[in-house]
Amino acid sequence: MAAEHDPAPDRAADPTAARPTGAGKIEAGNAGPGNTGIGNAGPGSADAGSVGEGSADGESGAVAAAPPGGFAGWRGRRPFWGGLMVALAGAEILLTEKAPMRMMIRIGLLGLAGYVIPVLMVLCGLLLIFHPVQRVFYSLLSVLATLGSWVTSNLGGFFIGLLLGLIGSTLAFGWLPDQPRRAGRRARRAERRATPA
Repeated sequence: MAAEHDPAPDRAADPTAARPTGAGKIEAGNAGPGNTGIGNAGPGSADAGSVGEGSADGESGAVAAAPPGGFAGWRGRRPFWGGLMVALAGAEILLTEKAPMRMMIRIGLLGLAGYVIPVLMVLCGLLLIFHPVQRVFYSLLSVLATLGSWVTSNLGGFFIGLLLGLIGSTLAFGWLPDQPRRAGRRARRAERRATPA
């Protein structure tokens, strides 16, 4: 017997691609092992109408909601909050360098590193948002720049920029792509109430 050939192997690897279901409806996501996305009964599918885990309700036949589109979907595919915090930390440290204060704490080269490090942090934050493929490198570079701002830029922007930069770079480092969307707080609460203890 000849093996069945999938005409679009690149679509099977892309979890965000729209796939037709057995009833002719379009559904996004739900790619997994044994899930062809065509609606046929195969390994990993419960029946001919279901596509992936949680895609169809057995009693009502309702199709699961597609992942969010627009800005929320774009934000979910990148370490947005970590990059934003790193960029804000760099901007805050840069503003404390330019602040009109009588007493500024400066160590090292008088101001050159104090301006280069916050600009590098802003650049790393923007790259984390707009080029998330290299998130590990950018987050490590931003954590090193943040720790360097402790010495060069008024104690890391008077601790505010230092803390923002450390939290943002660790968020970006720990972010993982292609994670299933977590249920909302209300949905989890309703599920707990519906499940007998």
